[in-house]
Amino acid sequence: MTEHNDDDGGTLPADGTGVPGDQDNHDAPDTPEDPDASEVPAAVETPDATDDPDGHDVQDAPEPLLPESLTRGNGSIVLAATPIGNMGDATFRLVSLLETADIIAAEDTRRLQRLIRSLDVTPAGRTLSYHEHNEAARTPELLDLVAAGATLLLVTDAGMPSVSDPGFRLVEAAAARGITVTVAPGPSAVLTALALSGLPTDRFCFEGFLPRKAGERAARLAELRTERRTMVFFEAPHRLEAMIRALHSEFGPERPACVTRELTKRYEEVIRGPLQHLLEWVEGNLVRGEIAVVVGGAPADAPTAPEDHVAAVNQLMSQGLRLKEAVAAVAEDSRVSKRELYAAVVAART
Repeated sequence: MTEHNDDDGGTLPADGTGVPGDQDNHDAPDTPEDPDASEVPAAVETPDATDDPDGHDVQDAPEPLLPESLTRGNGSIVLAATPIGNMGDATFRLVSLLETADIIAAEDTRRLQRLIRSLDVTPAGRTLSYHEHNEAARTPELLDLVAAGATLLLVTDAGMPSVSDPGFRLVEAAAARGITVTVAPGPSAVLTALALSGLPTDRFCFEGFLPRKAGERAARLAELRTERRTMVFFEAPHRLEAMIRALHSEFGPERPACVTRELTKRYEEVIRGPLQHLLEWVEGNLVRGEIAVVVGGAPADAPTAPEDHVAAVNQLMSQGLRLKEAVAAVAEDSRVSKRELYAAVVAART
């Protein structure tokens, strides 16, 4: 994640009339205040077909860019996804929200300025920082402003807020206070990497960044060794080799995986193969850019025959369990048929 040094350390006035200090604005050019800029565009009203003097059918009105709750002056929070590399992936809703939100809370306001310049957007609201170093203190202040009627737009450096980015604490606190939270969906590095990986997508989990220390990283991977779902990780380029080496050691050289680099950007790269192949690739290349790693889940256990579990049943019986109880316990644990296991135990005694 990006380190931030732009927090002004101040507090927000309860009436939302300004933000103390000017560090959050990062040399953003002053723009004239547009008296209509804070108005959220309302849905276009379309007359009924029966009102058309020519009697022609009239199409339904288009969906408004913003949910109806955001067009009535109610205070709301909007989590908006931003491009993960290609500015062409910015949505119409993101542009509209940037133009109309009362407050824009950004993980890095300098990157926000680059985004709005790229999109040729002039925000009407105030811009301030909201990142891992100040979110605990700033969250209640933001919620007070939203409770007073402000529309708060939360954006992060890339992708969806709260997914390995700031946002979780804000949503949790807003839910506790009964404040409306909605989402303007868009690009996601997690889903993009998963879709490109060529690995099963029906069940998956996101594991974020592995611990930096070798011992803690090994312990986490040991927990995931039997995980059956496809796993998605983020990693810094300078730690990628250590990560792949740890995956190779814990999951074995044949586990299928995929490294994605610079997704949606000019030099996007996708490397697929078993962990042995990925280890050889990373050892021979100087890797740079944003990295997402996708790893296939643990293979299903090979099916076993009831006869393979007769000894386990006998062991439980020697400890005092009755035959039916021992068979039921072993069958449930080994996922074999109780009837077949019972027959196998009886057959072994004859």
